Amino acid sequence: MKKVKITAVRKTEYTDLMELYENPIEHTCDIKVGDSFISEGGKCPEGFCDSAWESVKPFVTVLANGGGNFYDGWMKNEYSAMISCNDGFRPVSFLLEVCE
Repeated sequence: MKKVKITAVRKTEYTDLMELYENPIEHTCDIKVGDSFISEGGKCPEGFCDSAWESVKPFVTVLANGGGNFYDGWMKNEYSAMISCNDGFRPVSFLLEVCE
């Protein structure tokens, strides 16, 4: 299996939606733009957010097994994907890339 690098490239906060719909919470996402993780054997990297993993896992699995070309040419690099976590209030966008 191939290693897959997962890099946080953007983090957004929708404070207007938080004010309208979210209950106050003490701990939010610790991931920062520029943070990188390596998935080996298609497994969740240590320290990676469990919730974000559920969003990226299907794509990591395909890339780790040598696949790519998602959605018929969606990405310039066919062995990559741009996937956001499922937090509707503070989504993080991750670039997934096969490590050569």
